[in-house]
Amino acid sequence: MATVVKDLATVNTELQEQKKRADAADFKMVTFSLAGKDYGVDIMNVKEIAKADKFTFVPNAEAFIKGVYNLRGDIIPVIDLRAFFHMPSEKKSDGQENMLILRIDERVYGTIVDKIDKVVGISKSTIQPPHPIFGDINIKYISGVVEKNGDLYVILDVLRIFSAKKQEETAKPVAAGALANNIPTSQPQIQVPPVLQNAPPPRVSTPSPKDAPSSPKTVLNEANLGAIKDSLYALKHFTACPLNDAWLRKRGTEWISTHTSAQIPPKTAVEAEEFLSSFTSPDAEKFWSDEYAEAVKSILPKLSSNNVQVWNIGCGKGYETFSFACILKSRYPNGNLKIWANDNDIMSISIAPNITFESTEVPEFCKSFITKGRNGYTFNQTIRDSIVFEYHDISHDNTLPNIDIILVRDTLSYFESAMQKTLIDSFGDILKKDGIVILGKNERLDSDRWQFIGNDIVSMSVRT
Repeated sequence: MATVVKDLATVNTELQEQKKRADAADFKMVTFSLAGKDYGVDIMNVKEIAKADKFTFVPNAEAFIKGVYNLRGDIIPVIDLRAFFHMPSEKKSDGQENMLILRIDERVYGTIVDKIDKVVGISKSTIQPPHPIFGDINIKYISGVVEKNGDLYVILDVLRIFSAKKQEETAKPVAAGALANNIPTSQPQIQVPPVLQNAPPPRVSTPSPKDAPSSPKTVLNEANLGAIKDSLYALKHFTACPLNDAWLRKRGTEWISTHTSAQIPPKTAVEAEEFLSSFTSPDAEKFWSDEYAEAVKSILPKLSSNNVQVWNIGCGKGYETFSFACILKSRYPNGNLKIWANDNDIMSISIAPNITFESTEVPEFCKSFITKGRNGYTFNQTIRDSIVFEYHDISHDNTLPNIDIILVRDTLSYFESAMQKTLIDSFGDILKKDGIVILGKNERLDSDRWQFIGNDIVSMSVRT
């Protein structure tokens, strides 16, 4: 009898271990809906999400080809998955389509869906093969089906959807005058998926011969400044505005002193990146250095409450957020810290909470807040519990408590002017009386409403 009890206990332990393995989330997918049903794609193929309403028509293309789109200077083909799978399409009241931007074998495509939902983690072992009589879409484009919390998801095989059946062709660049989204004439070539290969390339207008390069100019005037502004917006979606006007004029003067008139304004994405290279704040997309952390800490104000509420807009993969959390815990050691960290890049925001690193990769000011884990070092539970990472498009409603600090480095300049104004107005509403805004080093808020309290590398403002 004792032997039987022992065997049953062993079996029970094995079953529990099997359940733990089954529950392990080793596969993440971005979920979305098409015609009222739920679908998913491997998050590793998702670059970002976007909303758009302006696409350039491609003559004689298949019905499911929406056209091409200018994604911050890159011309990408866009496919309407509803039409591709012969599903009914819903007309959006505002004309804005939901797009999943996919990266397939180093190429980027836009795919239109009805609604983008969330990131779902599952175990690969729970994915089942599709049934041969599976409806709605061709089974060859399905990699499996899975159930999660009562919802059934169809996992699309985007690699097969976009895989080439013959040698891929490359379409010619589209003329600037033909595009509805301000695409400049000098652009990288369009990467064409198999579904576009039989369509003729867009018509190309022949540019007029350029004048011989003139001698370098040293004076910035409104005409060439306006051309630079238009180019930066078309190539990098950088919006010239009062927020960055002082830097833009200074940089423009530097630029024209080393470039000929034929090189003004920037004409390619690479040239635009070169122009903007001095705009970016220190330590972008990585842990902040000890020098920058000290510069930030030295001008943080004394707060009226022990509850330190922070809104971090555009947090990316979390390096900035964790750096700032360590600074705040050092500056306000007895404070109850809470950071709402938002970003609209699904891949980044899903990676951020579980960031790991080697101890040599973090600066000194962070080291008292890290701990060794199974896969390397991570931040201790106090720091991790103080941060809420959320996928969020801040152009939508923002429901947050009153905030002490808004951290929004180098982000506002990439919004449309109207959205910039809306967000800055909301800062005034949501900030506490002694609240502050930390911007990019080359951004300044309106001096009539905000007082600059920063230094050479930190732009910090408080309401007047």
